[in-house]
Order: sequence, then structure tokens, then C-alpha cells
Amino acid sequence: MRVLTVKEPFASLISLGIKTTETRSWRTNYRGELYIHAGIKKPQYDYKSDDFIKLANKYDYDNLGYIICKCKLVDCVEMTEEYIEDMKKNHYIDYICGEYQVGRFGWILEDIKLIEPIKAKGRLGIWYFDK
Repeated sequence: MRVLTVKEPFASLISLGIKTTETRSWRTNYRGELYIHAGIKKPQYDYKSDDFIKLANKYDYDNLGYIICKCKLVDCVEMTEEYIEDMKKNHYIDYICGEYQVGRFGWILEDIKLIEPIKAKGRLGIWYFDK
């Protein structure tokens, strides 16, 4: 299966369907089933907005080092000023949960489903895991 490691609390927010756009500095042409792995490092998000901190503090993050959900990666959108403004205005929760800058990319996730957690080490980029 194809997996993407995401730092906490972002991985858990994806698994709960709260965050549906993952922001990255790189484009992917991959579309299809993608599993989300919660990185091993403890959450650190004091650099984010107060709204984000309030949202993040609502949840426990005991998934460090586990593949926690699956979803479908359906699109990869290059960020423009218009795209960023639209996200800020119409998708505020996603906006505060990501890094939105012109030239970065929004990975659009749909059909997010929790799975029985699977212990895994994690890697950079999209990586493969065999059960």
C-alpha cells in the first residue's frame, strides 16, 4: 500500500475528516488510495494560529508511529493567490491546518476512513508498506 507520513496533530485531523487538504512543497502525479501514517515525533504546533491550537487541543494524539487511516488522493492543486484566498474564505479549517503559500501544493483527500492502526517506521515522500 502507498503511505504518506504526516506529522501530528495533522495526521489525526486527516483521519477524523477535519483536514481534507494536505499541503506540501512538492507536486505528485499519483492519484488513488493513500494511507496516512502519523509521524513518530510528538506534536509541536505553537507556531500556528490560536484557532488552530484550540482545534488541535481538542484531541489526544496517541497514534505516533502508526498508519491510522486510508483515503483517496484525488487531486494536487498548485497554490495561487486566488486559491489561497478561496481556502481562507471558504475552507477555513483546512486553511488553518496547512501551510498556504504561492507555489506550494494542496493534495485533495476524499473518502477518509479510519483503520485498525498499523505500527510502521515512516519515511519521506510517498512510500510503500507491505503488511
